[in-house]
Amino acid sequence: MEVSKSAQSFMKMATNSLKFRLFLLKDLPMGYLAGLRVRELTTEKCVVTIPYKYLTKNPFRSMYFACLAMAAEMSTGALGVAATYGQTPSVAMLVQGIEGEFSKKAVGLISFICNDGPTVFQAVAKTKETGEGETVTCLSVGTDESGEEVARFKLTWSFKARSK
Repeated sequence: MEVSKSAQSFMKMATNSLKFRLFLLKDLPMGYLAGLRVRELTTEKCVVTIPYKYLTKNPFRSMYFACLAMAAEMSTGALGVAATYGQTPSVAMLVQGIEGEFSKKAVGLISFICNDGPTVFQAVAKTKETGEGETVTCLSVGTDESGEEVARFKLTWSFKARSK
């Protein structure tokens, strides 16, 4: 799959720790406070981590479910932003739905992995070609430091090319 220079530029920025922290501070302050980090971002997949700490804990000595959802959304949304970044005409993206399942207490550093990059990039290309909205459901699986699954989320994204 050929990737635009603007998508490559976004992927490079998102994986640069300092630039990404500045982006979070400016545009997503809760992500900054929670400690979200994009560890890997390619056209194939995205890996986002979130640490268990004072600001992400709940009274049950595990990570608050909303913090897990935030990291899962970032792992799917970063793929969408990479696919839409700098496009002409621009492409709007919006979360349409989210489902979550929790299988184990989330403590330590939790990694969310989404491997749906090709599907997201194809949907963006299709909406640019047809002008019709496209919907994609992405799976993001969260694992703890030992590799055990703690949660899985399905996020449904809508992509629509704007009029020229």
